[in-house]
Amino acid sequence: MTASTSTLVVGAGLGFLGLAALCLSLGRHHQALWPTPPDRRRVLGLRVAGWTLIALSLAAAIRLEGWNFGPVDWIGSLTGAGLLLIVVQSYRPRALLWLVPLAAAVTAAAALGALA
Repeated sequence: MTASTSTLVVGAGLGFLGLAALCLSLGRHHQALWPTPPDRRRVLGLRVAGWTLIALSLAAAIRLEGWNFGPVDWIGSLTGAGLLLIVVQSYRPRALLWLVPLAAAVTAAAALGALA
């Protein structure tokens, strides 16, 4: 895997996880997966996790590609992650139950490959 490919995979993975956390902090998206609305503590935790993961995706893109191309790769990967999340939430919201662990595993593997 080349450096730019791993940058896109890491950025898209972290971006997808962050956007999914932000999405699940909303009541209607949370109730698509679980029967009860999220309590205030869970909403706050999901929002903090979501923004932290999005910030980490930017930091990873800058670390792997530098300031010249990192933000450009970050915007592209975040856009792709957002589009995937929109499609999943529109047609198969329960697919997030297996997509989130899969995205975490692929992101971790790509990050380890990029750092090696």
